[in-house]
Amino acid sequence: MTMIRETLVVTRNAAGHAHIAPMGAQAVSLADGSAGILLQPFRPSATLDNLLAGRCATLNHVDDVRIFAGCLTGRRDWPTLSAERIAGARLAAAVAHLELALAGVEEDGQRPRLFLRIVHQVSHAPFAGFNRAKAAVLEAAILVSRLHLLPAEKVDSELDYLRIAIDKTAGDEEREAWDWLLAAVAARRRQEAA
Repeated sequence: MTMIRETLVVTRNAAGHAHIAPMGAQAVSLADGSAGILLQPFRPSATLDNLLAGRCATLNHVDDVRIFAGCLTGRRDWPTLSAERIAGARLAAAVAHLELALAGVEEDGQRPRLFLRIVHQVSHAPFAGFNRAKAAVLEAAILVSRLHLLPAEKVDSELDYLRIAIDKTAGDEEREAWDWLLAAVAARRRQEAA
């Protein structure tokens, strides 16, 4: 099984505005043997559209899990900075980022495979690591991204388990992110009940 890293992908739309999206990324070797990244966004996707049009993106590693939770709950306005070697942007909060150029596409009606060449990578700050609450928020964010696919009982069961880590180890940032995600679950339930 291939390891997937949960990251934040920043692309730019035709107007030049940054679009931030949580996405799993896989390290791969490209056809020429160089280091690359595989992204597989589902259709429809602003990230997919932006990548196909602009042909570049940044992959951002952060330790602030509010950005993951925020992107899934309508809070996408996180500070960005210009990338160094591509016509793109990176998250200001990134502890590290990779600048990527589109190298190839394997078409698929539901989930195309985008192969991106690593053009540049930079570390901005030391990574202090995740506490259990950060990991719980990340798992809860993945659940929220799949609310339309999962039965309510499964979501509730998973959230009950993850809540243990929040209660024991969360700081203010993790609690804020957790609350956003719980509000998104509640809103989805109200929508389904209506």
